[in-house]
Amino acid sequence: MSEHSRLRWRCRRGTTELDRLLTRFIEAESDGYYSLDATGRERFEQLLDTEDDQLIDWLVNGQPPREDELADVVRSIRAASGLCD
Repeated sequence: MSEHSRLRWRCRRGTTELDRLLTRFIEAESDGYYSLDATGRERFEQLLDTEDDQLIDWLVNGQPPREDELADVVRSIRAASGLCD
């Protein structure tokens, strides 16, 4: 399984909103997952281990994560989806 396919599979969530936001981020050509450095990619993987209700708060509702290391990737996902903070 390719890296891209693995990421797409991990982005499958319990809600359509999260599926779309996360998939859009890994599919974005200029400001998505592939524009992140190695640390950013690790943090994105860490974000994928988060429960859906927490992801909805961060990605859909715009609440900042308590973990500072995840804040940048949350902002990147929201920006790639056209959501404003």
